[in-house]
Amino acid sequence: MGVPISQMYTVSQYALSKQFRGVERYPLVLMLEPLFRCNLECAGCGKIQYPDHILNRRLTPEQCWAAADECGAPIVSIPGGEPLIHPEMPAIVEGLVERKKYVYLCTNAILLERKIEEYTPSKYLTFSIHMDGLKEEHDHAVCRDGVYDVAVKAIRTALAKGFRVTTNTTLFDDAAPARVRQFFDEMMELGVEGMMISPGYSYDKAPDQQSFLKRDRTRALFSQLLTKRKRAWQFNQSPLFLEFLMGKRDYECTPWGNPTYNIFGWQRPCYLLQEGYVATFRELMEETEWDRYGTGRHDQCQDCMVHCGYEASAVKDTFGTWGGFFGTVRATLFPNAV
Repeated sequence: MGVPISQMYTVSQYALSKQFRGVERYPLVLMLEPLFRCNLECAGCGKIQYPDHILNRRLTPEQCWAAADECGAPIVSIPGGEPLIHPEMPAIVEGLVERKKYVYLCTNAILLERKIEEYTPSKYLTFSIHMDGLKEEHDHAVCRDGVYDVAVKAIRTALAKGFRVTTNTTLFDDAAPARVRQFFDEMMELGVEGMMISPGYSYDKAPDQQSFLKRDRTRALFSQLLTKRKRAWQFNQSPLFLEFLMGKRDYECTPWGNPTYNIFGWQRPCYLLQEGYVATFRELMEETEWDRYGTGRHDQCQDCMVHCGYEASAVKDTFGTWGGFFGTVRATLFPNAV
């Protein structure tokens, strides 16, 4: 797996402690959105469709640290928008690292080479680079030519300076399995630590509403991608979640596993749906009607198989059942066995 042992140990200890204490719902990853502003206009993203007075708002470092303390999750993912636009992002990251949070700073890498000297390599900091395929596919997905080459150059620079680097890839209905598998080869040859992959989810505000995957298509696509996978491929996510994407496992969504905090507050019920906001994490956990969400319960959840809803389900299975534990061991050692 493309995850360091120290991080795996921290997450496993955290999850096991929750299991032993009988905690039914607990966060695994804080999705921290300090801003929605971006320097790209991707057709599959709904964040930048907000009016300017919203796009100009920012969370302060103090708000970000307080959210991390309040939530308590061992991992903090910082998407956006484009986080590197935020003038206080180095301070935000530094404060989270001081708290020994494993930070995934999600970036399209356009500004990374210019900004990289503002950050310090650490086992707690990973640059998660948005890469939606090979050059042709990626530049098409982000609606701008040349971004793939910029990102590849930035990845090489970050790795040379000693930073942890992963990639995050969102796949849509037009994904060609052979090309995606070639993309996996190229990312591994670059030397990234691991890759995160997920099917695209239909944001209401996204300009392109035609390319999002239906559930059956997701299973078919990921089966083609991950059957007979190469041992060189390292994925920065639960092997049981990958089996879920392939249709080999069936999970209920656990939206509380990846709670979202942004300029509006704590978002109900998850990173992808916007059904109101609350002021505190406790309100989010105790007052959200969680049973309303998930496949078969909510229309907008019907085709969702995205990592922020289901990766925590897979992790809970790993540490909550013997079948899940041994399944994880088997899938890690022998990914092509089933």
